[in-house]
Amino acid sequence: MPQYTDNQPNLARRYRVLMIAPTSFFADYGCHVRILEEARILQKLGHAVTIVTYRNGKDVPGLDIQRTLPIPWRSHYEVGSSRHKIVFDGLLGLKTLQLLLRRQYDVIHAHLHEGALIGLLLSRVFGIPVVFDFQGSLTEEMIDHKFLRRDSAVYKPLRKLETWIDHTSSVVFTSSAHAEQILVDEFKCEPSRVCVLPDCVNTDTFKPAATFDVAELNALRQQLGIPSDAKVIVYLGLLAEYQGTTLLLEATKRILAQHSNVYLLLMGFPGVALYQQKARDLGIEHAVIFTGRVPYVDAPKYLALGHVGAAPKLSLTEGAGKLLNYMAMALPTVAFDTAVAREYLGPHGLFAKRGDVESLAAKLITGLFSEEKGQPLGPRLRQRAIQQFEWQKAGQYIVETYQQLTGQTNVGAKAVKRTWATTQE
Repeated sequence: MPQYTDNQPNLARRYRVLMIAPTSFFADYGCHVRILEEARILQKLGHAVTIVTYRNGKDVPGLDIQRTLPIPWRSHYEVGSSRHKIVFDGLLGLKTLQLLLRRQYDVIHAHLHEGALIGLLLSRVFGIPVVFDFQGSLTEEMIDHKFLRRDSAVYKPLRKLETWIDHTSSVVFTSSAHAEQILVDEFKCEPSRVCVLPDCVNTDTFKPAATFDVAELNALRQQLGIPSDAKVIVYLGLLAEYQGTTLLLEATKRILAQHSNVYLLLMGFPGVALYQQKARDLGIEHAVIFTGRVPYVDAPKYLALGHVGAAPKLSLTEGAGKLLNYMAMALPTVAFDTAVAREYLGPHGLFAKRGDVESLAAKLITGLFSEEKGQPLGPRLRQRAIQQFEWQKAGQYIVETYQQLTGQTNVGAKAVKRTWATTQE
C-alpha cells in the first residue's frame, strides 16, 4: 500500500483553496470524512480552505463552509444518486461562481465528478488549476445504487462525460492504486496526471479499546443493551445493498446458529427501518442493534465495543475508508476480497469471497474467536495504519501537488506524478 517516498515539500507558500463538495457536507460517513480530514490537514499546514457544498449538512467548527440556496421540494436530501442532484449541482455551480467572483483562490480542489465538472467549467473562465479528488467511477456508482442500467439510453452519454472529466482535470487524486489502474486502463487517462492519495486515519483519535475509560465503555454497552460477556461485530457506514448490509445480516444469522452470544452493532443510515425489518424476517432482531447515524466524533468509542470490524462492501471502484478506522482501533477486520480491501489491509486482513454469505460468516467467526488466526491481526493492522496511512504525510503530498500546478516548483508538466512505494508489511 502507498508509502510516500519523495523528499518533504517546501510548504512556505500559503494557498487559498476552494474545495467543491457536491454532497450534503458534513454527514458522518465515507467521502465526507475524506473531505473533512483533507480540509483539516491543509488548515493545520497553514492554508486557507473554503468548502462550497449543498444547503443541507452539519456545520463543522473551524471550517469555512459556504452553502447553496435550498430547493423547496427536496429539503432532506442526504445521500445517493437522485435526479434532484441536477438542481443541487446547478445551484452549487452558481454558488461556486459567486465565490470566485468575490474572492481570490489559487487552486480548485473538486470532489466527485460533479464537483470536478463545475470546477473545470469555471476554471476556464478564471484560469485556476483544478485538482480532481476521484472517489469512484460516476457511472459505476450509479449502477451500484440501482439508479442506472448499462442498457439505458443515457449510459453512454454519461460515460463519455465521465471520461471527459477524467481526461481534462490537471491532476486526479485516487484513494487507491486500484482506482488509479481503472483510470489508466479503462478510461485511458494519462498516467502522469493520476496520483494515488490514499484515505488516511487519525490514529490518536481512533485507538485500541484498552485506551478508553472502562466505565464510559461499560455505560455505552449497557445503554445499547449489549451483555458484558458478548462478542460484538461492528459495522460503521452507510446502510445499502452495495455496502453488503443484507449479506451482513444473513451472515450474522449463520453465526448465531453456532454462537448464540454474538451481537451485530450496525451503525449507519439511511434505510434503518428497511434493514430492521430484514433482521426481523431473519429472526435475528434480538442480536442486531441499530444506532442510526453516529456522529464522527463519537465513532471511536462505539467501535471500541467491537471484537471484529466488518466491511462487506461489494463495489469494485469505490474507496473503503472504514477499513482504516477499524485498523486504527486494532480490530481484526473482515472484508470481501477486492483489490481495494487488499491494498488497505495488506496481509493482515480476513478476506471473504465477494458476495458469499457463508464465507463472510466463516471469516467473522475467525475474527471473533480464533486466538491464532483472528485476534492477533488487530495490533498488526493498527501498526500498518500508523506506518502507512497518516494524514500529515497526505497533506504534504497535496500541497506539493498545488505547488507544481501553480508553477511554484521547477518541474515539467508531467512531473506532477510522484512515486508511492507499495508494501505489504
